[in-house]
Amino acid sequence: MNRNFASHAGLKSCRFVFLLWATVQVAMAQSDNAERRYQYAVRFIQQKEYVKAKAELKPLTEGRTGIAPYAHYYHALADFNLKRFSESRMMLKQLIDRFPNWKKMDDVYYLLGAAYFENGQFEEGLENMTRIGDPNLKQDVSKLETYYFSQINDLNRLKVMQKEFSNNRELALALIDQIQRTSTAPADLELSDRLTNRFGIPAIPRPASAETAANSATVTKPEKNRNKGYFNVAVMFPFRLNEINPDDRARSNQYALDLYNGMKLAKTKLQSEGITVNLFAYDVDNDVSKMTTLVNNPGFIQNDLLIGPLYAEPNRLATEFANQNNILLVNPISTSSELIANQPLAFLASPSLNQQAVKTVAFARTLSTLKKATIYFGNSRKDSTLAALYQAELKRIGFSVVEFRKIGADLETVKVSEVSKPGHIFLASSDENTGPKLLRLLAQRKVEVPVIATSSAFDFDKNPLSVFTKSDLYLVYPEFVDQQRPGSEEFEEQYLEQRNIIPSTYAYQGYDLLLFFGRALARNRGQITNRAQLKTTPEEGYLLSGYDYSGSNENQVVPIVKFDGTRFLIANTF
Repeated sequence: MNRNFASHAGLKSCRFVFLLWATVQVAMAQSDNAERRYQYAVRFIQQKEYVKAKAELKPLTEGRTGIAPYAHYYHALADFNLKRFSESRMMLKQLIDRFPNWKKMDDVYYLLGAAYFENGQFEEGLENMTRIGDPNLKQDVSKLETYYFSQINDLNRLKVMQKEFSNNRELALALIDQIQRTSTAPADLELSDRLTNRFGIPAIPRPASAETAANSATVTKPEKNRNKGYFNVAVMFPFRLNEINPDDRARSNQYALDLYNGMKLAKTKLQSEGITVNLFAYDVDNDVSKMTTLVNNPGFIQNDLLIGPLYAEPNRLATEFANQNNILLVNPISTSSELIANQPLAFLASPSLNQQAVKTVAFARTLSTLKKATIYFGNSRKDSTLAALYQAELKRIGFSVVEFRKIGADLETVKVSEVSKPGHIFLASSDENTGPKLLRLLAQRKVEVPVIATSSAFDFDKNPLSVFTKSDLYLVYPEFVDQQRPGSEEFEEQYLEQRNIIPSTYAYQGYDLLLFFGRALARNRGQITNRAQLKTTPEEGYLLSGYDYSGSNENQVVPIVKFDGTRFLIANTF
């Protein structure tokens, strides 16, 4: 236990000296010797000469005169500052037993609670704090509890304590902070979510010392503070905590957990750079009522960045809240530009389908002088939408589309041949079997033209590398992770050590997203009002391909990769 609280107690004791001195003058119908001893003791305490103070006070504690309770109290205060907490408690209990009706009893409970806290007896300390009735002491109690609870690193103990003292706000905030920093267990996240809805979120980072706790601890913020030195980030994902089965490897919410776990590693990385980020997870599915509860919680305004929600209606409410309170909102995986239309503070971490089409067409122009293209697409809505956007962009720049066709398991309807071959072929498919099938068909028909396909048209785990050796095969791959990129191996090792699984693409996305926006918040002191403040350079160490918001509020980086015989490399430079 950190013992620096003595400075805080000392500051508070000075207030007591002033308050009690006038009262004592009236109470002292004692001998001149007693009065002199008391005056010396008070002066010694002001000078931090606690041993000398005790020597003067000890004889005064033995009677039942008006000065005796004051002597008990200051004797206990001297013991406290000498770190003799057991002796301090004994003297305070003696005071309570002998003078139960003393009018300064709230001050006694305060000091007695602090003495228990110092010995790690938090439950006993809390019991004494709850006995305090003086409203003028409530702020001091809050600061004291905030400091001591922040020193508890045992999550289970905090949970037991919070269950026993369920109405204590400072204890609830300490538990929320501990969960968000150390745990991803579904039950813990659910508890954190429930407590956050009731008590709000911690308004300050963990104090480094009791003195800073005394001087800077606050429970609520009357207005948003942009220069507080740390950043609160709300993560609103469909964690679906009530549905989690620990034995189920195919969880519907696994991607949300992976995103969040990646962010936790980014939080550690940011901390090493001197950027403090507090992560707060909220279980927000396609539930408008849950989002309504969050935005109506006064403490929610303390966030500097909102990540999610991932469904349209909750996202709409979150976007309105972000605009009203000048808070940045980011969707980590959506490719729908509708989410950011006319929303200056809403951003997409991924390029929209339209952006993918525009950037891919620009790349396709460099592959052939023949201004003809063939477009194939799969059964999903995403496939057909991307294909339509690609076709529109080709026509806009003067290309002709010789074949625009939906294809399924059977590719026999495909008309392309050696005689009618286009300048390039574009394939948008979410079926991982379609890519290899199309390549085999083109080889059979001796059609040798560049093929640009979405990465989702291939299974990188099952397809042999020989599938990707076609000289003119390019993959539109927004989630591409270059394993040779600096930091990638370290990230994978850390993730594997902490989660006992290899990180998914979502884990990489979560890591990069928080790293990028955390740095942007720090660089701009939390005041991001336009996309010009969101910049990145290749040297910043992202694991994916980076971010570019120079033209819009969606990420404009669209990686197109090519297999070089040993690994995939970025083929486009724009």
